Amino acid sequence: MVTVASLARPRPGDAASQKAWDIAAEVCDPEVPVLTIEDLGVLRSVAVSADGTHVILTPTYSGCPAMEAMRDDVRAALTNAHYQNVTVELVLAPAWTTDWMSEEGKAKLVSYGIAAPTGHSGVRPTGAVRLQLVVKCPRCSSLNTRELARFGSTSCKALYECRDCLEPFDYFKVL
Repeated sequence: MVTVASLARPRPGDAASQKAWDIAAEVCDPEVPVLTIEDLGVLRSVAVSADGTHVILTPTYSGCPAMEAMRDDVRAALTNAHYQNVTVELVLAPAWTTDWMSEEGKAKLVSYGIAAPTGHSGVRPTGAVRLQLVVKCPRCSSLNTRELARFGSTSCKALYECRDCLEPFDYFKVL
C-alpha cells in the first residue's frame, strides 16, 4: 500500500543502504524516547556508496533542539557498526508533517501517555482537511478534555487536561 509516509521517505533499494537504514532507524528521539526516528518520520534517506554513508533527516520544525542529538546519535550508531565517512544532513524541504509518523509510532505515543496526532496535516496535496474538535485522553480514553496551553513540553506538543480523570497530558499536534 502506498502511503504519504512511504512516498516521503522511501526505503533504500540496495541491500547495503537498507542495512544502514535499519541501524539508523533504531535511533531514539531524545525528547520522546519511546519513538525511533523512523517512527517519528524524520529519517528520510540512507545511501551507502564507495564515498561513505549519507543520511538525510528532516526536523519536525526548523530549529528543533533535538536534531543535533539525533544527528550525533545516527552518526555514532553507523560508525559503531563500521560504516565509513558517515555524513548526516538536515534537510528542511519538504517540511516534515505528522503524516510521516508511523502507525506504530502513534500507538507508542498513546502507551507513553501522549495523545497521538489525529487527522492529516493541511499540507496534503488532495482531499478534505479534518478539523481537530476534541483530543482523546491517552489514559482513560475520555473525549472530555480541554487545551491548557498551545505549547506543551516541546513546541510540537500542546498541553491538555482530561476533565474526567483530571490528568494533564501532552498532545502531539498535527503539523
